[in-house]
Amino acid sequence: MAKWGEGDPRWIVEERADATNVNNWHWTERDVSGWSSERLRQLLLGVRVEGPEGVCQLTDVSKLDGEASINNRKGKLIFFYEWQLRASWLGTSSSGVKYRGTVEVFNLSDENNMDDLDISVSLCKDQPNTMLLDLMKKSGVQEVRRVLADYVHQLKSEFSQGMILPAADGPKLPQPQTKKNQAQISTQVEFTGVRISTCNFNLKETFQTSPDELYRTFINQEFVQAFTRSAAAVDGCHGGRFQMLDGSVSGQFTLLVPDQRIEMRWRFRTWPSEHFATVSLELEDRGNETELRMVCRGVPAGEEDSTREGWTRFYFQGIKQTFGY
Repeated sequence: MAKWGEGDPRWIVEERADATNVNNWHWTERDVSGWSSERLRQLLLGVRVEGPEGVCQLTDVSKLDGEASINNRKGKLIFFYEWQLRASWLGTSSSGVKYRGTVEVFNLSDENNMDDLDISVSLCKDQPNTMLLDLMKKSGVQEVRRVLADYVHQLKSEFSQGMILPAADGPKLPQPQTKKNQAQISTQVEFTGVRISTCNFNLKETFQTSPDELYRTFINQEFVQAFTRSAAAVDGCHGGRFQMLDGSVSGQFTLLVPDQRIEMRWRFRTWPSEHFATVSLELEDRGNETELRMVCRGVPAGEEDSTREGWTRFYFQGIKQTFGY
């Protein structure tokens, strides 16, 4: 190959900082099966429906068979995904009786619209008939369909960023748009770790427990494994590192004030490499309950909604459902 400034002028590799796939001409492919498995599991375990009959929620994902990939050819993204899913659900009737069943999705793929998904709901063989089955067949199926649509949207809008590279002398790609929510999102641009546009948000939640119990829930490995329902590694000391949700979430505790405050560097696996948000959890004793105020700074632009939803579902709701707080 000609050196810089020499040879045939049609060589334009030097005009690209990464010197790869000039003008997006060649076929490139990214395997996102691992990310998809984790994201589908997280979304499904957040499914919960309630009605006069009682409450039902998905408690375990026993089958996640399939694959997913993103392909770029001549600047056009092509998405391939095909999954077969099975999850268990637990229903508690209004009288307190518990029932178990399964949900199966047979044809989640790029060839089918969400309305065409074949979703089957059933009771386990040893379970008597219950109105909760009707609740799951109506509201439960709708919620499963909704979270699967969320997965497809995130696959196409968030995880695919960086697949199409700007041409040497072509127009710049548009930056991700963030939803405006003046109550929770800061519009300023910050830089944390690598230089990317970021935003902030705040959350507030009340737990029916004491500050010391809630504090321990966040830093104790056994408690974290219980409310996330997955393996975790948590070193609950100043400077201690943590990893949970099968490696999807990781970080480090930067400040621990027992029963009062927790600060950490926190990241989701699909974020840009080495980029961490700064999370602060402040616990305030309100007598018979504890108010938790969360401030999250440095979330990559376009990720604030999914990050907020993840904290609400997998942390706050997970803790309440697991420990009764």
